[in-house]
Amino acid sequence: MRSAGGAPGPAPQSIYNSFKERFDEPCQISELMLSEAAPGKVRIVHGDILTYKMEKAFPKHLKKNWEDEPPDIHIIGNLPFSVSTPLIIKWLENVSKRDGPFIYGRTQMTLTFQKEVGERLIANPGSNQRSRLSIMAQHLCTVENCFIIPGQAFVPKPEVDVAVVHFTPLVQPKIQQPFELVEKVVQSVFQFRRKYCFRGIETLFPENGRLKRTEQLMMTANVDPTLRPFQLSMSQFRNLCNAYRKMCDEDPSLFVFNYREELRQKKMKRSTNQPEQTEEENQL
Repeated sequence: MRSAGGAPGPAPQSIYNSFKERFDEPCQISELMLSEAAPGKVRIVHGDILTYKMEKAFPKHLKKNWEDEPPDIHIIGNLPFSVSTPLIIKWLENVSKRDGPFIYGRTQMTLTFQKEVGERLIANPGSNQRSRLSIMAQHLCTVENCFIIPGQAFVPKPEVDVAVVHFTPLVQPKIQQPFELVEKVVQSVFQFRRKYCFRGIETLFPENGRLKRTEQLMMTANVDPTLRPFQLSMSQFRNLCNAYRKMCDEDPSLFVFNYREELRQKKMKRSTNQPEQTEEENQL
């Protein structure tokens, strides 16, 4: 088992009360409990979970083939809200590439998130909570919202409730394209989440030929351009990624195109007496 957290985080009230006379910090309480429960069997590593090399954390004999059942390794994390999203994206990229803690096989994770983030992770098509996180997590893992912990159960008390979410990597991802490509397409689609999905798809392409290429992509993927991003199914995202990959294979410059950089360059060239920022620039 690997317990992950970039900061002490809140401790459950009952645990804190029983140890508060001996220790000031919740993390010290947790470490004491673990050490006393399993003397000589617990190794505590202090460091930054965003940079810690977890591929070296476990014995090699625990490794299993990806197609087998998950290994006897479990990542459990009471994550600080400030790092929970970048950390799960990092671990999802590790799942996609089968590296980091996933060199041992389909390592399972049980992690805490702000309730709203937990709702995004499990959101289905049509849900207002459907987001980039929903697609990136669900195309790589089975994602389950185990239960909600009320904020008052922790010390110090957070302002929101906490969701406990379980991840089991899939044997085959639902979108079989490189992580970077899937992330770029999904980020682009959700760039204007309240508008038709073609508005986000447009940002995948340079201004010269943007409309034509957007129409080509939508037709090849067989996706209705008037759907909102949160209405798109996983199969529709798969079609979009596959069609975009084909276009990138034909024109490799497409994948390195950066819409934000294009906007920045345009702003630098614009004189001060010209109109204010466009709607897209304001939203970005």
